[in-house]
Parts: sequence; structure tokens; C-alpha cells
Amino acid sequence: MRPSRGDGRVPGETGIWVFIFGDLVVFTVFFCVFVHERSRSPEEFERGRQALSLTFGTVNTLLLLTGSVCVVMGLHALRRGAARSGAWSFAVTLLCGAGFVVDKYLEYAHEIQAGHGPSVNVFFMYYFVLTGIHLLHLLIGMAALVIMYRIARTPVPGAKEMRVLEAGGCYWHLVDLLWIVLFALLYLMR
Repeated sequence: MRPSRGDGRVPGETGIWVFIFGDLVVFTVFFCVFVHERSRSPEEFERGRQALSLTFGTVNTLLLLTGSVCVVMGLHALRRGAARSGAWSFAVTLLCGAGFVVDKYLEYAHEIQAGHGPSVNVFFMYYFVLTGIHLLHLLIGMAALVIMYRIARTPVPGAKEMRVLEAGGCYWHLVDLLWIVLFALLYLMR
């Protein structure tokens, strides 16, 4: 029997929630350190923020939000027994992740060509470190999406497989959430 909406069960496995909570704690520390450093050098951080391309950041945000919507749609489709739609939704999310990687590569190249490498100042050191760690999380999320896609292509995913799919979806949403905070801190915060 497939779990239904509102059954009171937390999606995924306990282990993914422990990981997500730990990751959120670590990133919260990173974000607090960034904000503290920004308060010590507001002009330098503002110059760095202005040098970033809001277009690259916005495209990345839209790609991840689209991917998250597709993950939700894919899980919903699988719960309805529509494996083909579920697999398709995960494939679209994979494409969104690949688009993010390409966009981030182009953005890194643009910043480095403009003379804004990680050793230029504290803002760009944080920019490259934080977005690099996030990019690693995204690549792990894409690996999880490949597994999710394969599971979705099985004839009838059972309860165990659905928990794996939900755990992968929760991880993808973590990647999305972390990016939204990074986008606000790096591209929007004045």
C-alpha cells in the first residue's frame, strides 16, 4: 500500500533527516560567519555583491525551484501509480541540475576573467567557498536523482523504494533551500 498524503508519517528515512539537520547547522554557522564578516567590511562586501551577475544568480534560482517542483510532481505521480510521469519529472530535475552546473561554470569563468578570483578579497573567497560547497551538494543531489529515476522506472515501487525516493526528494529540497539563502546573502543583501 502506498502512503497517502496526510498519513502523519515523516517522508523518507530517519537518517536523511539527521543528515539534513546536521547540514543545516553547518550552513547556519557558515551563513552567520559570512554576515559577521560582512558587518566588519560592508564596503568591500557591497562592491563584491555589485560585481556579481544577478542574471546568473536568478537563472540558478529558477532552475533549482523548477527542479524542486518537478521532484514534488514526480513523487506525486508515483504515489498515483504513474511511474512514467514520475520518471519523466525526475529526468527534468536532472536537466535543471545540469543547467545549474553549466550556469555556475559560466558564472565562475565570468568572475575569474573579470579579476574576481577567490584570492582577490574576503567577499570573493566566501563566494567561491560557499557556492563551491553548495555545488558539491548539488552534484550529490544529481547522483540521488539518477537513483530516483531508476527506481521510478521499475514497474511498481514498493514502500521501501518510496522511502528512498522521498529521502532523495528531501535532499534535493535541502539543496534548493541552501541556494535560496546563498542567493539572498550573496546577490541581494545590501
